[in-house]
Amino acid sequence: MPDATAAERIAHRSRTVTIAALFFLTLLAWAYLLSGAGMKPMSPMHGTGLGWTLAAAMWIAMMVAMMLPSAAPAILLYARVHRHSLGAATPPTTAFLAGYLACWIGFSMVAAFLQSVLTTPMSMALKSSSASVGLLIAAGVYQLSPLKDACLSRCRSPAEFITRHYRPGIWGAARLGLLHGGYCVGCCWLLMMLLLVGGVMNMLWVAGLTLLVAAEKLLPGGPWIARLAGVALIGWGGALLLR
Repeated sequence: MPDATAAERIAHRSRTVTIAALFFLTLLAWAYLLSGAGMKPMSPMHGTGLGWTLAAAMWIAMMVAMMLPSAAPAILLYARVHRHSLGAATPPTTAFLAGYLACWIGFSMVAAFLQSVLTTPMSMALKSSSASVGLLIAAGVYQLSPLKDACLSRCRSPAEFITRHYRPGIWGAARLGLLHGGYCVGCCWLLMMLLLVGGVMNMLWVAGLTLLVAAEKLLPGGPWIARLAGVALIGWGGALLLR
């Protein structure tokens, strides 16, 4: 009994540390965004290598700030499953997180390149209103697609996903994080690209998309929220097209 009690205390402490680390990382990313640190240098160096690097750093910070809150339940569940399967008090949660974030870092690199090519330096929004309309409608259609639904279902059912793809060890954790991150990118990539419509550093868009992603993944009616958002985006794009 004492050994079981000690193991429970260690597990509780490990969970507390994980929650605190995720909260701190998310808070740090939001602090960076709200400081505007990624936006100020973009105008004079737009299109240069250093400008792309700053844009990529800004996108990475946005993806951490926007995606980590909705991914936290899966990360915590992975740690719990690992402890239950192997009796280990210190699961390789960092490796799982690294695999997950690697997917969004890759996405951020591509998004930063598209930003440098397609947006104006000052507003960091798409140069063409037609492109904005097309992106809104495309995002709406994707929200209604079977691929979106398949990826979202994986994100909404982390227990089934982790049980099916679980492998022990650090590399198993990193692999599982990559898989989960891949489904997460598949679920949300076009929603994230809508930042090019509202302006990459428009905090209202960042906050709104963060809430939408969290609602899709965490609320009981998440799939219907995704579909309603898709209809709204198509209607929004159609209205802009007619105007």
